[in-house]
Amino acid sequence: MTFNGTWKVDRNDNYEKFMEQMGVNLVKRKLAAHDNLQITVQQTGDSFHVKETSAFRTLEIDFTSGVTFEYSLADGTELKGSWTLEGETLKGSFTRKDNGKLLTTTRTVQGDELTQSYNYEGVDAKRFYKRS
Repeated sequence: MTFNGTWKVDRNDNYEKFMEQMGVNLVKRKLAAHDNLQITVQQTGDSFHVKETSAFRTLEIDFTSGVTFEYSLADGTELKGSWTLEGETLKGSFTRKDNGKLLTTTRTVQGDELTQSYNYEGVDAKRFYKRS
């Protein structure tokens, strides 16, 4: 499927400003900007298994398109929401448990590049991953 494979972060666009808007402190923002995140995705129909590996943690997540689940970001922020597969795009809508604010994100693949776009309270950012 489109998302299957291992993806390593290549570059960021406005990611530090996005993390600042999310309330991530300066030290964690600086570390996260250089976390060498690698994502391995195994997609079977509407079901996904994602393994996130970085300098700070390894996390495995299983989810099904459209089904709500809980998730913690690397900084400890807890979210509840879902990913929905719409054609060739994964669209995520997550609500922060601490303040009820919405984080939206999309994942798309074009060639050997996966782009993850984020929006939180009017601040947009992107992370670009290359297929490993």
